[in-house]
Parts: sequence; structure tokens; C-alpha cells
Amino acid sequence: MKEAPTGANDRPIIRESDRSVQPNFITKVIDEELRAGLQNKIVTRFPPEPNGFLHIGHGMALLLNFGIAQDYNGYANLRFDDTNPETEDSQFVKAMQEDMHWLGCRWENVLHTSDYFEQLYNLAVKLIEQEKAYVDDLSEDLIREYRGSVTAPGRESPYRTRSTAENLELFKRMKDGAFKEGSRVLRARIDMTAPNMIMRDPILYRIVDESHFRTGNKWNIYPMYDFAHPLSDALEGVTHSLCSLEFENNREIYDWLVESLFEIPRPHQYEFARLNLEYTVTSKRKLAPLITDGHVSGWDDPRLPTLAALRRRGVTPEAVKDFVNRVGVTKTNSVTDLGLLEYAIRDDLNRRAPRVLAVSEPLKVVITNYPDDKIESLDAPYWPHDIPNEGSRTLQFDKQLFIEQSDFSTNPPDDWRRLAVGSEVRLRHAYVIRCNEVIKDADGNTVELRCTYDPDSLGANPTDRKIAGTIHWLAAATAIPAEFLLYDRLFQVPVPGAEGRTLVQDLNPLSLEIKNGFVEPNVKSHSVETRYQFERLGYFWHDPHQSPSNGLVFNRIITLRDNWNAKRSNQKTSRAATVTKKSSKKTSSGQTEALDYSKSFSSKQLIRFEHYVNLGLSKADSQLITMNDNLADFYDSCVTEGHDAISLANWVVNELARIAKTRPLTDLPFGPTEFTRLIVLTDNKTISSRAAKEILEAMLMGEGDPDKIMEARGLTQVSNETELEKTLKAVLSANSGKVAEYRDGKRGLLGFFMGQVMRETQGKANPQMTKELLEKILNDT
Repeated sequence: MKEAPTGANDRPIIRESDRSVQPNFITKVIDEELRAGLQNKIVTRFPPEPNGFLHIGHGMALLLNFGIAQDYNGYANLRFDDTNPETEDSQFVKAMQEDMHWLGCRWENVLHTSDYFEQLYNLAVKLIEQEKAYVDDLSEDLIREYRGSVTAPGRESPYRTRSTAENLELFKRMKDGAFKEGSRVLRARIDMTAPNMIMRDPILYRIVDESHFRTGNKWNIYPMYDFAHPLSDALEGVTHSLCSLEFENNREIYDWLVESLFEIPRPHQYEFARLNLEYTVTSKRKLAPLITDGHVSGWDDPRLPTLAALRRRGVTPEAVKDFVNRVGVTKTNSVTDLGLLEYAIRDDLNRRAPRVLAVSEPLKVVITNYPDDKIESLDAPYWPHDIPNEGSRTLQFDKQLFIEQSDFSTNPPDDWRRLAVGSEVRLRHAYVIRCNEVIKDADGNTVELRCTYDPDSLGANPTDRKIAGTIHWLAAATAIPAEFLLYDRLFQVPVPGAEGRTLVQDLNPLSLEIKNGFVEPNVKSHSVETRYQFERLGYFWHDPHQSPSNGLVFNRIITLRDNWNAKRSNQKTSRAATVTKKSSKKTSSGQTEALDYSKSFSSKQLIRFEHYVNLGLSKADSQLITMNDNLADFYDSCVTEGHDAISLANWVVNELARIAKTRPLTDLPFGPTEFTRLIVLTDNKTISSRAAKEILEAMLMGEGDPDKIMEARGLTQVSNETELEKTLKAVLSANSGKVAEYRDGKRGLLGFFMGQVMRETQGKANPQMTKELLEKILNDT
């Protein structure tokens, strides 16, 4: 850390530019303590239980504990809370350390609570000698019954009055293995009528007949978390014990123990809101069955929210840190929109990922008027003109090419902007081509296109004819075979496992699709750590678990745009009201917790932020809009149009935020009225989200209001059940073999059928209705 200036009483304070942790209520406490001379060295710790892998929810605690220690020139310990031998393993210790190194966390010592087992035992003996602990013979069920309830006081155990000598003897015999598991426990003697039920003689030690992965069979008794955690903090000299809000009620037993057994200075516990995400489960206990039951491939399956999974998928530590800082440290539990994490990932990759060409579902193209013996080298940039990176690569162009199957249609709609018989498109970084002939196999499937190219169109923008659009391609001679693992969200609902459903029921059947295609050969000239933007396809990188002998395998890190926007737009107002209630919890001063969330807002921005939260927006979306006055002014104008504020915010954040960074939104060829009308058409299911984005693109090009564009391009969504069911049955009839595979258990084929229906309807089919009808027909055997 840089040399800090001095403040009141000549105590050091931290420059804002030097902080790795954004200012929050905890750093404010530390600043005040330092100014008052109450602290000399800041010591924190991160105490994970080694019973699984760290997940994105741990990211907040990790960066807070290690970041604060770094910012204040103190130190942090990594201490594994290994007090439950039944679930813990050394493999999790190793995995957690790898995750933390990846995030850039640095610690003073690697410790284990088991390092202190002897000291903790002696401290328990000291409590017995102080007559503050006793051995209890009640069963687990009776202890629970005697504890009472929130409205009824507890009852004292009949063993509570044992003498000190008897308790010492029994506790020693517990340690020596004289009693069976579950027959006795050591409890604190506090108050069975305490309002905080945790203080009603909590259990401190229990007998466990299991071998510990570090201490073997040396110990027959193991301390409870509420006993081991505060005393380990005190033994290490921790000054600030930072934990999530779920341990707020435990602070009372924390203080009781350290005050009973340690002199001043003592550690103090501070609680912050844990990081919760929609469409995600971050409980290790809930994730473990998904792994053991084979729904995912392991703790590092790229669909999981674990840090190892994010790393394997290709997410960078910088993106995770940016996301955590965007969420901020608060005192109020809330649920963050997963779109904010995805936004941070895209924002990071956009600046670091070179652009290359790849084809995921290849269709062969033969350029009939291109010389047979000619091979041409074309220059193409790695980076868009607005990203300050240097470098370009060479693309080979010859007679035979590959394009995406989805970029060609035998029966295109009037607004088709890709290739069809008799139409022209530009090949990315190359020539304009025209399709003249379609070659089909015996089953009627298109297998080859015969095209001609315009040799004078390289780099030109012809004005004498209309070019439908631009598509990507690869030269067949040099294209490298590759497998594409298209990962998406693991769950298909915002709150998995809610309303009586199981997690398995809420799994997204399209969370992984596998396609085989080609990539341009230039990917072999880059480091295996390189992330790429496959133009028009998404962000990808090499799967680090695949050996080169298996060929190239690319994980999709994330799509180019948020494909879940429409789903979020249709969330119920009741959920928004719940978020509002949680987000606007009052403090003792009468202000909302939003003040802790965004200390750096101006007064005008703070008013806006609180207003957006009260409208039902997530704190993440509220912050993104608030921090850009250009975006906020446009959004406020849209809200006055009277449509749903949450739906409007989703579109503004995902479709206009990037534009707002470089261009006044008042200069757009449309205004809030037209933009709001587009969202109304989407929310009313008049058009699909895919069509809506196409209309928005046309609006940005100045082609008019959304209704006229929709009518001119025939983009009205197919939502007639009878009409849609007819198309579905035709698709299933044409793919009877795959229908049989689906009914034999290959459920992943649902995505294939969805794609075929969308192709047949030119993307106009109502996705939700399509999915429901498909499942109904396919499951009706």
C-alpha cells in the first residue's frame, strides 16, 4: 500500500485511489478506530469450512477480508474451519487455495482450527472451572425440547447443577473416548430464558466417532462452530471478524466467550449481507447432490457458480472483482440480478478478447466463378476500431467455404438479411457473394450452396445494389475442426427450488449444447489463456481440461448479448415489491440502507438511486442507471410513459447502457415514446425478444417507429396454439429418429427441436408456448 496521509490525531487514513475495497460501513469503522488510536494493526481472517468448493457468494467475503488487510497494511489469515470430520476433506482445502490464488488473495498464514484443538480443549476446561459450562446427558431431541421457543422460555437440564469436579471428570472421559457418540455434550451455562435462543445454554462440544483428515483418531470430541470460531479469532489476534448476516444473532455468544476467556484487546464481529444471485444456488449443501447424482460433471462444471467453475469456463478474476465491487458491501440482504455478473463478464471480455471467425454449424459454399488454383490472403483486424489494441491477422480465401447453416434460408421472409437463393450478402472482411443454386441430399437437406462472388467488392461498399447483411465464414481448406460447448444458466427460474419444486425440476435443459464446427487457424498462434470473441457467436476459450490430442474444444464463456432479458421483463410485480421492501429497510437514523450501498453518489444521484429501488429495480440495475446521467435521463423519460419500470430498466441496462457511454441518447433517431412502445410489444408477446432486438437495430438505423418496422418485416410472433402445434408436429415427423432418442431419455434434444421450430417459423414462434407444446407432445407417448 502507498504511504498514507495522516488525519485526526495523526492516525493514518486511506486515499480513495489506493483502496482495493470500495468504501463501506466496515471501512468507515476502521477509519474511525485508527483516527481514535483504538487499533494499531488490522488483522482479518477468512474461515471456510473445507466441505466443498468456494462459490461466487464467497467472493464478497474473500475480497473484503483480504482487501481490507491489504488496504490498511495489516494481514489476513486463511483458516480452515475443520471441526466436522464427517464432511471435510483435504481435496477441498487444496481447491479453495487454488481459487483464492486465482482471485489474487494473499494471506499471512495458512491455519486450521484443528491446529488449536488442544488449546480449545483447555479453554473449555477453563469455562468448566469458572462454572460457565457443564456436561449434559440429555439427548439431542430433549435438548431441543428443553430450549423452548421464541414465545416460551427454556427449561434447565436436570444435569445443569453438576459439580465442577464431576463436569471436569466427565469432559475428560468424553475426550478419552469413554462414551458413545450422541450420549453427552458440553454446554455453556448461560440463561435458559434468554430472548436470543442461541444463548440458552448452547452446545460447545459433541462426541463424533469419525476420523479427521488431519488429526486422524486422536480426538473423540470436536468443538462446535460457535465455540471454535471466536476463540480461534482471539488466539490469532484477529481485530475484525467479518462474517455474513446469518451470524448476526451469533455475535452474542461470540462476545460472551471471548469476554469470559480473554483479556482486552479482543476481536469484534461485524456482519455484512451475503452475495445472493438470481438463477443461482450458492449453498454447498444444495450443490453437492447435483454433483453426486450426475446432473453436473463435478464441482468445476462450468455451469456451476463455484469459482473453479467460473475459472474453467473462462471468466477472469478481474471480472469477478468488478462484479463484487458493483454489488457493494451492505447490511441488508437482497438478491442480485445475475445479469449484473454477466454484464461485468462481457465488459471485461470486450476489452481483452481478440475477434476471430468460427462456424458452429457448417454449411458448404462453393464459389463457382473463383479460379480453381487461386488462394488469396485477406487482412482482418483483431479488434474493433474503438478498442485501442494493435494487431491484425490474415484470412485465407479460396473456392470452398463454410458458413453457418442458420445464415441461409430456402424460404426467407421479406426482411431476411442473410443468404438466400438470388440474394447477396457480404462475407465478413471479404467479398460480396450471391447464391445461385442449392444442392440437397436424398432426404431433402441442404448440403451445399453454389455461389458467385464480386471480385470488385473487396473492402467496397457498393451503392448500386442493396446488400442484405454481413455473415461470417471460413475457408474450408484451412479451417480447423473444433467442438463448441455452449454453456448457459444452470437453472431456468430466478429462485431455484422455490414453491415446492426441487432443484432438479428447475434445471435448464438447455444449459449445455454441443456443436461441432471449425475455427480459423489463427487461434493456434495465441496462448491457451486467450479469450476470443467468435464474431456473432459469443466469447469462448480453450477448455483447460481437454488435452490437445482430443482436438480443439472451446467453452462458451458467455453470449454476446443477454438472451434472458425477456424472461426478466416478465417477472411478476409481487416479486418486485418484495425486493423493494428488503431494499428500503430503515436504519436507526430513518434513512434507507441504500445510503450504505452507494457512498460515492452525488445528492442528485442518491435521490435517483433510492427512487429506482422503490420502483422495484434491483440494486444492481439501480446503480448502473444512476451512475450514468445520460442513461438515467432517458430512463426517467421512459418511465413517464407509464409502462412497467422493471421491464424498462432491463432493456435500458442491456441494450442502451453501452451506447450511453459514448453517445448522448438524445441524439438517437427515436425517443422514449418509441423505445417504450417496442418494450410494450415484447411484453405483450406481440413480437419475440429476438424480433424486438432486430426492430431496435432498425430503429437505431433510423428506419422508423417499431410498429411500422414490425409490419414491414412481418415480425409478429406466432402465438396461435393451433397454428404452432401444426408446425411442431411437422418438425417432429421430419425428425422421428431424434424423437425416439428423446423418449429414450436424451432430454437434451429438446433444444434441437426448439431450434428446428424457430428455423421453420423464422424465429417468430412464441418460445414459452413452443417449449410447453413440445414437452406435451414429446411426453405423450
